[in-house]
This record gives sequence, structure tokens and C-alpha cells, in this order.
Amino acid sequence: MAPSPPRAAQFGPKHVAALLVLQLGVLAVVLAATPFKPFELDHFFVPKELTLHATAFLCVALCINRLRSISLDRVDFFLMVFAALSIVSSILAPNRWLSLRALAITLSGLAIFWCARALSNSGLKRPLVAVIVLATVLGAATSLAQAYGLESDYFTLSRAPGGTFGNRNFVAHISAIGVPLLIWYAVTARRIIAVVLCALGGAVLAAALVMSRSRAAWLALLVVAVLLAIPVWRAALRVPHADAGRRLVFLGIVAAAGVVLALALPNRLNWKSDSPYLDSVRGVVDYNSGSGRGRIIQYRNTLHMIEAHPILGVGPGNGPVYYPRFAARNDPSLLHDDDMTANPWPSSDWVALIAERGTIAVIVLLLAFVGIVANAFQSTRGSTANNPGARDPFLPIALTATVLVTAAVGFFDAVLLLAAPALLVWAALGALGTNGRARSERTLGGGGRRVAFICFVVPLFLFALRSACQTLAMQAFGSGDRLSGVERAAMLDPGSYRIQLRLAVVGLNARGCKLALPHAERAAAMFPSAGAPRSILRRCGMK
Repeated sequence: MAPSPPRAAQFGPKHVAALLVLQLGVLAVVLAATPFKPFELDHFFVPKELTLHATAFLCVALCINRLRSISLDRVDFFLMVFAALSIVSSILAPNRWLSLRALAITLSGLAIFWCARALSNSGLKRPLVAVIVLATVLGAATSLAQAYGLESDYFTLSRAPGGTFGNRNFVAHISAIGVPLLIWYAVTARRIIAVVLCALGGAVLAAALVMSRSRAAWLALLVVAVLLAIPVWRAALRVPHADAGRRLVFLGIVAAAGVVLALALPNRLNWKSDSPYLDSVRGVVDYNSGSGRGRIIQYRNTLHMIEAHPILGVGPGNGPVYYPRFAARNDPSLLHDDDMTANPWPSSDWVALIAERGTIAVIVLLLAFVGIVANAFQSTRGSTANNPGARDPFLPIALTATVLVTAAVGFFDAVLLLAAPALLVWAALGALGTNGRARSERTLGGGGRRVAFICFVVPLFLFALRSACQTLAMQAFGSGDRLSGVERAAMLDPGSYRIQLRLAVVGLNARGCKLALPHAERAAAMFPSAGAPRSILRRCGMK
């Protein structure tokens, strides 16, 4: 096993710069949003993707300059295989724009993981985890601000209180993922002020979780609590602080107070039920009606997609392109006026990953998660003198809880497929994780670093550039009524189905089929089952 870092900090100015970039990126990704409402959730997703890619680009650029050798363990091999399979699947996907966008989130997330782990191994674990916890609390705070009356163009009312995430479920996922990190930081903190601040942050997370009514987040935390309650208590008592157990109790009391306040204070949420929170509790395991039944139907149809494409899947992000072929007309996942899915992903990380990237890729990713947890437990073995990591028995429990919560909420919704949770989760896993036994080691000279720069930094820069162009395209799109604005938006983001279709509609009204036809054809090529572009093609005499 690679030796644990010594007690003395082993970081230089570029490590500190990379840490600062990653900290700023973690904070920015929860706040990033645009006011361009015609793009629905994309006016939240695209700026968060830009933040993810820009953060990964800058972090990797700074870390590679310090790289003298590459030491790969089992986790690295599994993640590299997962990335390679995702790339191959992306190349074979019919909608290359969608596949590139989904692939970019995966590759940037993995880059964040490796950078965070390098910073953690250099002695910068705690400042990184502290900001990740702060980011989750900040995201939850935007949700509460909307719930209690704050109005903003950067919020949306359709899935309130979503805050700067645009959807209350996404806020709940982030909040649930932040809970194990917050507990670890509070239990292992040296100063009591850190414990108090963590307790207040825990109250904010608890309140946001209750207000969100997210059954996926509730169920994930319940499962983790049942599985890890005893190990958490035992590990906390082994932390070299006599009051570690009392800290856990204090955190629980303050979190409970946050829940009580959230339920007692009047809010601006217009729930349809007289007992919305009780209804959500009852519906945690209800899959015979509502969204639960819709998920079962969606999973069953997606299973047919998996049977048809078991090895490499249909391509990253291409699930919505294929899904209408396997769905009935009355499928609740489809829009009523068009043969397109209502959401740009299946309602599950794991179902989406299997369908889009194949069974082998998902097995390899799961092995990587198991390896990350195993490395953390192995790091606590040995004498304290030779292994400083053995002084923190709570760390592998917190890491295990983070992995389990991520996997559980990902079973019911998209998590790692989205930029904000991808950045936070991979940064957390890298910060809490450790290197395992090296299976391959290679010294890098100047030429090796140049090759690494081209292979890693250049693609990340291109990902960031494309997200920046998408953001500018949304701005240029405007109301969608002016032809010049839509044409400019199509030049900036030629892979947007929404923009291509709108340009076809506006062009048909302004200049006839000569302008509308090529854009309708592009839109139809992106989503062959969609009815809107085919309707324009028929009007222009195309079959």
C-alpha cells in the first residue's frame, strides 16, 4: 500500500492554488444558474456544467505541473476502464451531442476525484471537506429561502423549493449526501466552534430535507442509518476526543430542532394536500400510484432497452432518444403532445448507466466504489506511529455512508449524471479516500507531462468551452421570436434540439421551407421519434 502522508504538510503553492480553485468551484456549482426560463431545467444545468468543467480544467492543469510519477491502484484501473467504456459507447451513440455532454460530466467528475485525492494526500483533506459541507448547506439554504418567500429569476416555481437547483429533489439529494461529511467533520473537529457551526448547518440540511418532501433522500438516509448507526457510534467513541459521543447527540438535537422549525414556520409552498409531509412518508414505499408507479413503468421499458443493447448501451445521454421505441403511448414518462420523454434521463442513475453505457461499465464503476471504501478501511490498520490514518477510525465509516447515500438516491433519481452532485460527490470521495496498494507506477519526465496535459487538460478545456457556448446560446435565444437571435443561438449551440426546432418553426413562418428544412432535419436526426420536426418536414413535402 502506498504510504500515508506524514504529519507535516506536504503541499506547495500550486497545491494551495488547486485547493482554492476546487473550493471555489464547489461553492459556485451550487449557486450557478441563469434566468433563461425558456430552457426549463437547462438554465440550471448548463451553468453548473460550465462550473464543473472549468473547475476540473484548472485543477488538473495545476496538478499536472506538479506530477513527477503516476501510481495506479485498483480504484484507478476500475475508473479508467469505466471512462474508456463510456468513451467507446459515446462514439457509437446516434446523438453525438447528447453523448458528448453526458460523457463530459463523467470525465470531469473523475478528474475532480483524482485532484481531490491528490490534495487530500498532501494534507489538505479538512479544508476541502469543510468547503464541501459548506456548499451543501448553502444549497439547502437557497431552497429554504425560496420556501419562505424569497423570489428570484434564478428560481423556478414548478418544482419548488428547488432554490438554485430548479428542483426540490435535487436539493434533497445534495443535502442527504452532505450529512455524512458534516457528521465526520464535526466529530473529528478540534475546536468547539466548528462543532457548533456544523450543528447549525445540520439543522439547515434537516430542514431542507423535510421541506423537499423527497422520498428518495428520506429513504436513502433511513437505509444508511439502519446499516451504519452502530458502526458510527462505535467509531465516534474511538475518535481521540472524549466528547465524541456527546457531539453526535448534540448534532441530532439541533437537527431535530431544525425539523420542528421547518414544520412550524409558515411557508409559501402551495402543496395540494392538507398533510403533504405525512403523505410523503406514506408514499416512501408506494409504487402502485403516482411517481412511484411511473418509475416502475419506466424501469420496465428501459429493461427492454438494456436487453437490446447489453454490452455498450445506447450511448451516454441517449436514453431519451431510444426510450420512445420501447414505450407505450400512455407511458407517463412521455410528453402527451409528442413522442419524447419529459425528462432528459431515466429516473435513476443506475438504470440510466446500464441502459446508456452497458452492464460491464456499471459493474466496473461499482467495483471502483467498493475499492474506494476498501482503501479507506485498510488505511486505518497498523500502528498509529507508522500510519496517521489509523487515528481516524470514523473516516471510513463516513466514506461508506457517503457512497451508500449516493448510490441510494441514485437508484431513484439522477445524481452522478448531473454536474452539481457529480462535482460534490467526486470531490468528497477523493477528499475522504486514500490510495491503495500501487499496481503500476511510472516516472514522468517533461515529455510524459506534455502527453498527460494534452490527454487530460485539453479535453477538459473543450468541455468548458462548449458549456460556455451553450450558456451564450441561451442568452442569444432570448424569447425565441426574433429570427436573428435564434440563428445566433444555433451557431453557438448546434447540438440543441430545442434551438434547432425553434429555428425551424420561426424560419418556416419568416422565410418558408428553404430556411426551415435543414433545421427540422437536424432536429429530427437528434430525436427520430419526436413529432414536432417531422410535422414541419411533412409541411415542406418531406416524408
